[in-house]
Amino acid sequence: MNCVGRLRAFDVSTESDVGTISDMAESVASPQARADYWNAVHDGADEKTRSWYQSQSVMTFQLLDELGVPSNASVIDVGGGASSLVDQLLAKHFTDITVLDVSSEAIGAAQRRVGADPHVTWLVDDLLTWTSDRRYDVWHDRAVFHFMSGDQIDVYRSLLHRILAAHGAVILATFAPDGPDHCSGLPVQRYGPEELVDVLGSSFEMVTSIDEVHTTPGGAEQPFTWIGARRRDEI
Repeated sequence: MNCVGRLRAFDVSTESDVGTISDMAESVASPQARADYWNAVHDGADEKTRSWYQSQSVMTFQLLDELGVPSNASVIDVGGGASSLVDQLLAKHFTDITVLDVSSEAIGAAQRRVGADPHVTWLVDDLLTWTSDRRYDVWHDRAVFHFMSGDQIDVYRSLLHRILAAHGAVILATFAPDGPDHCSGLPVQRYGPEELVDVLGSSFEMVTSIDEVHTTPGGAEQPFTWIGARRRDEI
């Protein structure tokens, strides 16, 4: 099974184009390679045609409610890119939102849509090499973690532990065990809720989990696992 967005970078029509995209998919081990790859994915495409597009972030707001997150909480959306979640958070009067993505193309699309807003911080950086001098109350990740494998999982977990505030909340969504095994040409890992909690470690407890079937703009169904967890250790 594959998760494929309808985007210009993958609407290839020549053998040389196919080879170029295939080569990119096999060489995303460095921050620059990942930036180049995801910039190509987002370049010039209509975000509403992407397989991951959703007009309303229903699961996110359900979990924010169940976790008791107030609108003055600081939220970081890792891999948020061009997602409309930032628009929806602003509409619900959230006042401290950070969107982090490796793709300047994705961030640029979101910035043009949202416009200048003092409540939003935009960061173009690689999650696996990024450092932060602040902590956040909420870590939100819809469909980034499942691209991690091997040592990347440890790097991801270490970063989350370093920047999440005491008793902070985590909202994490990946493909479910019966979901796609590739997305945008790259392999992904698939998780159930208990597996995701195990990844977070013993300092987190799961508050709730949700099984979602996301329907893509093209009509395909993608099973997702969502968890809402809370940090229980003091920093």
